Amino acid sequence: MSQSIAPVLTDQQVDDSPTLTFEEYRVYQGELDVQYELYKGKLIPMPTATVLHIKICEYLVYKLQRYLAAHNLDLVVKTGLGVRTDEDKSRIPDVVVCTQNLLEQAAARPGGGILDFDEKPLLVIEVVSENRRADYVIKRGEYEQANVPEYCIVDPKNGKEKIRLFALIEGEDGYTYTDFLPGEEIISVVFPDLVLSVDEILNPPLVEELVKAEQAQLQEFQQQAVIERQRTQQLEQEAVIERQRTQEERQRADRLAARLRELGVDPDSV
Repeated sequence: MSQSIAPVLTDQQVDDSPTLTFEEYRVYQGELDVQYELYKGKLIPMPTATVLHIKICEYLVYKLQRYLAAHNLDLVVKTGLGVRTDEDKSRIPDVVVCTQNLLEQAAARPGGGILDFDEKPLLVIEVVSENRRADYVIKRGEYEQANVPEYCIVDPKNGKEKIRLFALIEGEDGYTYTDFLPGEEIISVVFPDLVLSVDEILNPPLVEELVKAEQAQLQEFQQQAVIERQRTQQLEQEAVIERQRTQEERQRADRLAARLRELGVDPDSV
C-alpha cells in the first residue's frame, strides 16, 4: 500500500487519509523508521521520542526484566509490540509485559508484531509526551475496554510529575487508579513484589551505567569467590599437613614404645 499519511488536522480540515482494516494495518509499510498506531481505521504516526522518554522506557525494561528473572516468571518485557484494543484500533505502548507464548503467537503471524483481542498483556506502560489527552483519556478507555489488567502512565512533565496506575480490581466496575508522587514507591497490582522508586523512574540513570555497575559487582563477587576458594584450599592443605604430622608423631611414639618393651620397660609406666 502506498497511501500517504495526513498531517494533524484542524477543525476546518477534512481527513482524507486512507481508512484501513486491522489486517491492512498489520501489513502496512509506511515511511521508513516511522511507527503508526491505528485509531478508528486511521493511521496515527508516532512522534520521535525525547531523550528522557527513551531513558524512562529503557530503565523500566531493565528493572522489569530483572524482576521477572529473579522470580523465574515465563514473561517477557518488550518495546515496539502492538496491542489491538478494538476492531479498528491498535496501539504501540512504550512498554508491554506479556507471556512468552503470546509473543511467539504474534511472531508466527505475518506483518507487524501485534497482540490480538484474545492475547491480553499483563501490563502496558505509556510515557506521556505531547498529546496528554491521548494517554490519560483515549488510551485509558481503550486498554480498559480491552481488559488489560494494568495500565501505567508515567508523566515526567515539569510540575505534573507522577505515575498513575490503572488496574482491574475484582469487584470493581472498570479501572480504578492510584497516583504515585515523587518520593514514593510504586505498588503494582499485577506484580505486588515489584518495588520501584517514582523518583528513579522520572529521572532514571542510564541503563548502560547500571549494566556497568552490575558487571563490576559481578566481577567483585567472582574475585571474592576465587579468594575464598584459595583460602579453603589453603586450609585443606594445612589440615593435610597437620594430619601427616600427627601420623608421624604417632608412628614415632609406637616405635619408642616398642623399643622400651624390648628393654623390658612398660611404656605406660614411663
